[in-house]
Amino acid sequence: MSENKKFSLPALPFGESDLSPTISSDTIQLHYGKHHQAYFNMLNTLAENTKYNEMSLEEVVVHSFKDGEQKIFNNASQAWNHILYWDQMKPGGSNIPEGQLHTMIEESFGNFDLFKDKFIKTSVGVFGSGWCWLVQNESKLEILGLPNGENPMAHGKHAIMGIDVWEHAYYLDYKNVRPNYVKALLENSINWSFVQDQLK
Repeated sequence: MSENKKFSLPALPFGESDLSPTISSDTIQLHYGKHHQAYFNMLNTLAENTKYNEMSLEEVVVHSFKDGEQKIFNNASQAWNHILYWDQMKPGGSNIPEGQLHTMIEESFGNFDLFKDKFIKTSVGVFGSGWCWLVQNESKLEILGLPNGENPMAHGKHAIMGIDVWEHAYYLDYKNVRPNYVKALLENSINWSFVQDQLK
């Protein structure tokens, strides 16, 4: 492996302790510093001297999934998933969505509380490890639970928010109580303005 790695871990958009107590600095250090970094390290190893090394990260996700290159897909997808995961959060978050996103949530789910309830239930319904996604389907929004590192992009869908429900994302702070973790993120740490900016 050359020293100039094609794919590199972006910096966090906040300090390691800035999301506390919703997400502790210990979890950030483990989740971002160890797990997220490891996906990039493995992707660079697997992609070297392949066609994927000439692609963007998004292209690697889509093409490796279509090609059945599971190891490359797993690491590329998880690298991309976590970039969105960190970028969609900010200290203090914003309590409720506004503007177009607020309108689309009401039209798609009834109101914000009903959306939260459905998102939490879908997150809990992901068996084992996976992700829960908020997906734009033209003028409507959908909630999608996917296993392991799969993301909507691989299925031709457009994700605007994603919450990691692998245990390493929450176990230090919430033990095995996944619903409390998801609820805390939705209410305290999601930057809904960023989520709205992901709309097409």
